[in-house]
Amino acid sequence: GSKPAYIDPSDKALVTDGKHIYARECASCHGATLEGEPNWRMRKANGRLPAPPHDATGHTWHHADALLIEITKNGLVPGISAPEGYLSDMPAYKATLSDQEIRAVLAYIKSTWPEHALARQKQITLQQE
Repeated sequence: GSKPAYIDPSDKALVTDGKHIYARECASCHGATLEGEPNWRMRKANGRLPAPPHDATGHTWHHADALLIEITKNGLVPGISAPEGYLSDMPAYKATLSDQEIRAVLAYIKSTWPEHALARQKQITLQQE
């Protein structure tokens, strides 16, 4: 099937919608300014990994749009969208957010990245078409 077009962070309306949805649904874990939880690379006492940053200090921009959509919709599923044995508190949003709302959140996140991260992530996304 045809994949949805590249999520464009220069779409101001999409980014504005995404900013509101992010604040409501994502900021409690990923941070009001996309900074993530402290020590996000270190497992918590319960063995789970903290919420990573979505700004350029994290690695969200190393992933294609399709994977970012998959993770947001279905959570981090070991063997599918995460390594085997990976445990996190990332919920699945497929019952909460529409595809368009997920695209809006990702557009907002991308709109905060520097040019090099944006360019690289676009290249990664378009290579996977």
